[in-house]
Amino acid sequence: MGISKMTEGIYKLSTNMESILFEGVWEIPHGVSLNSYVVKGEKTALIDGFCGWDGVPETFFSMLDQMDVSLDSLDYIVINHVEPDHSGWIENIKTFKKDITILCTRAAEKMLGAFYEGDMTIQTVKDGDVFDLGQGKSLAFYCTPNVHWPDTMVTFEAQSGTLFTCDAFGSFGSVKGDGFDDDLTEEAIEFYEKEAVRYYSNILATFSNFVERAIEKCEKLPYQIIAPGHGIAWRQNPDKIINDYKRYAAYQTEVDKKKITLLWGSMYGMTARGVAFIEKEFEKYDVELASYEIPETSWGTALASVWESSAVILAMPTYEYKMFPPMAAVLEELGKKKVQNRLLFRIGSYGWSGGAEKELREILDRYQMNWQKLDSVEFNGAPNQDAFDAIGKSIKVLISQLEEQ
Repeated sequence: MGISKMTEGIYKLSTNMESILFEGVWEIPHGVSLNSYVVKGEKTALIDGFCGWDGVPETFFSMLDQMDVSLDSLDYIVINHVEPDHSGWIENIKTFKKDITILCTRAAEKMLGAFYEGDMTIQTVKDGDVFDLGQGKSLAFYCTPNVHWPDTMVTFEAQSGTLFTCDAFGSFGSVKGDGFDDDLTEEAIEFYEKEAVRYYSNILATFSNFVERAIEKCEKLPYQIIAPGHGIAWRQNPDKIINDYKRYAAYQTEVDKKKITLLWGSMYGMTARGVAFIEKEFEKYDVELASYEIPETSWGTALASVWESSAVILAMPTYEYKMFPPMAAVLEELGKKKVQNRLLFRIGSYGWSGGAEKELREILDRYQMNWQKLDSVEFNGAPNQDAFDAIGKSIKVLISQLEEQ
């Protein structure tokens, strides 16, 4: 676990998690950091106590010593969000610090008892409530529900202008060193931007309208530092991550990038022949094409690519009167994440009967995705020259419509 001084009296505590499925679902090939923060005045507050500590009291006491914080001064745990990756220290800390007070929203209070056993001293807060920690340090609380659970809030420390945002403005990607944007190269910043797109599309996409409301609320505060629960902290250019998140949220309904994602799956190589033709055809055009085979590609990767794509090409065969099952699962997830208003073209092989096309339309309609669909090109068995010609014409139309947007 790394401890670093973020600004006077405020410390960042961070650990990296790797080789896991985040939330038990999402593949994170580059890991993820879990961040907590300590704000030290006459009283001390631990913000977003995560589960990276080993639970041994002596380890925790050593951490306090490194920050010159006494156990007696540790009065508050601020829970911006109850999900255990942000609250996992509670049970361990209360074994040796029974008089500590948990500050959280009323919605969080209801959840804490379900996740953690034993007595807890809880004080609920609402929008604009302020706690004075002494020595000029104070904490103000602002509710940001459904970013991404109903209990969520952000915490603002006025003296330093630090905004502790929990899941908002976070990213995947393990953090090296102190994990501040002013310590990183331009290349590293670009890495975390890509990891932020993946994080946003996997974790927060469904709640994009709530994210936009939270951004409006946060922008009214005189923040100087953005300190999220995952990823790097932004103290040199905090507006960058705010503006990035504005763009990510807007991608739910409209994408400003001329990018196309090709998601494809093939049982015996027939649909794959059509995919090879598509990839070759795109060499004629100055348009970014990201191609991913399903199910070899994880849901998280596919979702992140589609999230920032204006158009999608699907290539999959019919399987037992239905869509190729791994592709159906990915499309269901895209629907649940409310990925809307994309251009769409589909190809696919079938044997004795079609059926994939019907299920595709059912999914698009069920989730009200409002994708603008070109006519599909289906072929019996392997694609022949007529199929290739039809695919080529449809790609030309797709790119033309993309450029008109």
